[in-house]
This record gives sequence, C-alpha cells and structure tokens, in this order.
Amino acid sequence: MATTADIRNGMCIEYNDVLYAIISFQHVKPGKGPAFVRTKLKNITSGKVIEVTFTSGHKINETRVERRPYNFLYKDDLGYNFMHKETYEQISIEEELINNVGLLKEGGDVEMVIHADTETALYAELVPTVVMEITYTEPGVRGDTSSTSSQKQATIETGVTIMVPLFCNIGDKIRINTADNSYIERVKE
Repeated sequence: MATTADIRNGMCIEYNDVLYAIISFQHVKPGKGPAFVRTKLKNITSGKVIEVTFTSGHKINETRVERRPYNFLYKDDLGYNFMHKETYEQISIEEELINNVGLLKEGGDVEMVIHADTETALYAELVPTVVMEITYTEPGVRGDTSSTSSQKQATIETGVTIMVPLFCNIGDKIRINTADNSYIERVKE
C-alpha cells in the first residue's frame, strides 16, 4: 500500500476498482488547510482521463505492471496476435487494447503492458516512431524540397492517410510519430 508521497508519473493505481495510470501530479501546500495532491489519471482500458484530488498522506493501491517487448504477427478472427521477443510466447488481444492500431504492420514492435499479478494484457503501445512506405499521394512538386510548411495527403502501406510535405512521392519511406500520426522525416535506405 502506497501513499500520496509515493506518486510518480506512469505509476499504475487502482481507484474505485478501475486501473488508472498517473499522467501528471502536483503537490499543493495552501496557506490555509491541509496539503493535497492534484492528479490526472488515465483509465487503462478506456483511455478516458479524469482529475482526482487526494489529501496528503492518503493511501492508494499501487498495481504492479510490467512492460514487455512483443512483435505483431498477424490478425485473425480472435484478434491481434503478438509474440514475446525473448520467450516466444504468443498472446492474442482485441483491437481496442492497441494504441494507434492504424500504424501497426506485420513484424512491428510494440510494448505490451501486462498486469503482473494476473498476467493479463492491459494494452499495447507502439514504439515512438515507425517507418512506412507511401503507397499513394499526388506527384511531388519539383523545387519543393525543403519546405515542410505546405503539406498534402498521403496514404501509407497500412491504409492510413497522413499529411506529408509536398516533396514526398509514391514509394518513399518516411518516419512517422506514433503519438499523433505526424510526419518526421524521409528515410533513405
């Protein structure tokens, strides 16, 4: 059992019989009254963010979670199938438990968050950046090689449409930020 003094970003707690991850917190010591901790909690299953205020010294139930590296194998009628990179154990999870499933392709790396006590998968997060090939976009404009302020739509190999600079063409490989589906750079291989 932990207290509010043990709170840190990324910590998983059980609050009202639901698992939450702490996104941010702030210790507040007002001039009058007791100290308290203002937190933002993200529901692990639904992704909903709530704000909760705990009085200083309040006991909270910390939940042990582990982050394990997995590779995406394939999708079937049971869900998305992943394999642990070191033990080769395979698990299947639903689409709703995968953050940004549109950027997931076969062989792609994810970090699976596992509830340590029950050994159940809570959710899967993609690595921070992925490299994808552009399958369709309007032809690149000659001379627009350094401008990233003007953008156009491009469809990548998983079928997701993102915004890319005007100089990108079909067949180009690009690096994409998985947090917000934004273009980072063109990759040369």
